[in-house]
Amino acid sequence: MSRSTRATLALTAAGLTFDVVTYDYDPDADRIGMQAAEAIGASPSIVLKTLMAEVDGKPVCVVVPSDREVSMKKLAAAFGGKAANMMKPAMAEKATGFVVGGISPFGQKKAVPTVFEIEAMAHDRVYMNGGQRGLQVRLAPADAVKAAKAITAPVVA
Repeated sequence: MSRSTRATLALTAAGLTFDVVTYDYDPDADRIGMQAAEAIGASPSIVLKTLMAEVDGKPVCVVVPSDREVSMKKLAAAFGGKAANMMKPAMAEKATGFVVGGISPFGQKKAVPTVFEIEAMAHDRVYMNGGQRGLQVRLAPADAVKAAKAITAPVVA
């Protein structure tokens, strides 16, 4: 497994400090973020999952704790929109250049508006996908928001 991905290169280029953590990715897991949390021995509240959605038909990225679900109403509101829905996996892969299970908010093929769940900001360090299956990056949530040029908002149900 390569520890150098478009995501880790983007973090390095931004001058941020982060750790890389690898784990055995389970392609049959029902909930990828929860499986990652268990595999690395971290609380699901600090292992963030990266999801791709659409608000009023435009792509957005949403990052939330792996044990929480996105509220479509709150997601739409975070971007000043009326309606939100999850992006189909094939569209998410095409939009980001990453495969499902390896989608990161950093180094996406084309940057899209990104929101981090505000609850994630309460932690010293969080984990999120580093751009490939079985690879997590660990960093300060404020640094993650900065690197992704994201906003923070309450977006979980």
